[in-house]
Amino acid sequence: MKNVLKITVLTAFVAIFSACKKDSSQLQLQAHDQNQMMAIMHATMAKMDTLKMTKDPDNDFALMMRIHHQGAIDMANLELQSGSDATMKQMAQSIITAQQAEIAQLNAFLKAHPAHGNDPDFDMQQMMAMQKGMKQADLQIINGRIDHDFAILMIGHHQTATENARLELLKGSEPAMKTMAQSIIDSQTKEIGQFQDWLLANGNK
Repeated sequence: MKNVLKITVLTAFVAIFSACKKDSSQLQLQAHDQNQMMAIMHATMAKMDTLKMTKDPDNDFALMMRIHHQGAIDMANLELQSGSDATMKQMAQSIITAQQAEIAQLNAFLKAHPAHGNDPDFDMQQMMAMQKGMKQADLQIINGRIDHDFAILMIGHHQTATENARLELLKGSEPAMKTMAQSIIDSQTKEIGQFQDWLLANGNK
């Protein structure tokens, strides 16, 4: 009887181990320093780290978002070049079109609006939001599949943008930048939902 029980327990253990082994083999990870999307995000963060702030919330929002938008465009271009999913490629093109237009607006604003504010707390909060977003990206599970990595990393990228846009609404004073901030919140919150839906529909892979 004891031998039968031992055999039963051993058989169950082997079955569980085999199932776990099978499931784990389906989870393919890629080191972050080997991932192309992550390389773009780190390069973008490096540029933001060296940005010379003006202490004017409107100008610094514009300066930071210009770099942040270009990072999104670079990621979207990689998706267009190397991705295979039609929905992700369509979203990538939409991001490129929208954020290139916004960069042009940011450039025009900065050219016409000399910095005159003095709010160092805004700069500190803005950088904290960007750094928090980068840390969160570094914690994401990525697998080297361009479509998946674009979707999952762009969610965090958009969340950081919307957090900075809310800071602009709180502390900014120029109508042009406050209008853009609200537009970023509206459009990128919608896109976050679309990326999440795609990941759920595709088994997060």
